[in-house]
Amino acid sequence: MSDDFFAPPAFKPDQALLQMQRALRDLRQLSERGTEFLLKGQTVIELGADDSTLTAKLAKRPARSPEWDTRVCKNSADVRTLQDEIKKRLARWTDETS
Repeated sequence: MSDDFFAPPAFKPDQALLQMQRALRDLRQLSERGTEFLLKGQTVIELGADDSTLTAKLAKRPARSPEWDTRVCKNSADVRTLQDEIKKRLARWTDETS
């Protein structure tokens, strides 16, 4: 048997980007403009992918020119963690504006 018998499948950032965009569209509070997602007209998430990673910029809070946190996803577990973080922030952002 080879040592990598239980190795996870290779991470495909372009497919992860499509999955993330689909998940964000399903959240309903966000509107999409290319690889940017807006909350009430203000950009709160920017997504990008290269050959080996998915990169997301998350606003600390909605603003015309927000401060950004950058998250780099190198595997599927990182993508799931990012989705959870986005849901938490979105809940906080919508609670703050209500």
